[in-house]
Amino acid sequence: MEYFTQQLINGLTLGSIYGLIAIGYTMVYGIIGMINFAHGDVYMIGAFQAMIAFLICGVLGLTWVPLQLALMLIVAVIFTSAYGWTVERIAYRPLRGSPRLAPLISAIGMSIVLSNYVQLAQGPRPKPIPPVIRGGFQIMESEAGFVVQLGYLQIVIMLLTVVLMAIFAYLIAKTPLGRAQRACEQDMKMASLLGVNVDRTISLTFVMGAGLAAVAGMMVTLYYGVNDFFMGFVAGIKAFTAAVLGGIGSLPGAMLGGILIGIIEAMWSAYFSTEYKDVAAFGILVLVLIFRPTGLLGRPEVEKV
Repeated sequence: MEYFTQQLINGLTLGSIYGLIAIGYTMVYGIIGMINFAHGDVYMIGAFQAMIAFLICGVLGLTWVPLQLALMLIVAVIFTSAYGWTVERIAYRPLRGSPRLAPLISAIGMSIVLSNYVQLAQGPRPKPIPPVIRGGFQIMESEAGFVVQLGYLQIVIMLLTVVLMAIFAYLIAKTPLGRAQRACEQDMKMASLLGVNVDRTISLTFVMGAGLAAVAGMMVTLYYGVNDFFMGFVAGIKAFTAAVLGGIGSLPGAMLGGILIGIIEAMWSAYFSTEYKDVAAFGILVLVLIFRPTGLLGRPEVEKV
């Protein structure tokens, strides 16, 4: 029971990170009906931006942890959002009226460009950083001496995910930007005729998704303490899997899918071979798509005639 509880905590932490990245996928798909396959590399750039901000704090002698975390978050979100805006302007906007295959190929090309750009700028070797947030709580202990721990950083990651999820749900449901996004999702041309600035709405959606990916990148940097230029590919594929599993186009579905993927990975790694944890996650996805193609919380797409 103690071992199961520890893996459940680890899975919820990992799933919260996947969920933050998956929201970016589902927001973009909900408006323009396209998958931004460069989103995983945007998340990777967010992780490197957070690491660079941490190193700059060390050079400047800023050792107060709350100040370090605030600067890491601000730098990562601002610069990564700029990358998200650039991806939309270069890879999507010129091809918006083209067949769907064209922006898909463009996004894959942008993903390759970003990963190779970071490889050239930062080098191919993994970049470690020392732990920033240490300590935690001891929840229970088994008779054999196994201690179930809930780290302070794990608490921060899960609480931050819940807060961001609530903020974005309110933003989309209650604010003018959210109404513009929902209008573009239903009918982009009619929304434009009614005065909605479609280009600005789509750009802001990419910026918001990139900002969430930056937060996830910062959390991964703090949690694992190491970055590399290839980390965006695997995390991006798993976050895309989470978005599809929960129901692409649904924000709660993206978060639910991310948490499920994280728990599946943690449990499989605990009780089976860690080499096949990705196979388990994608196997669950295949089963869901066979028996529920719209995902767990997705809605059937209604074709306009």
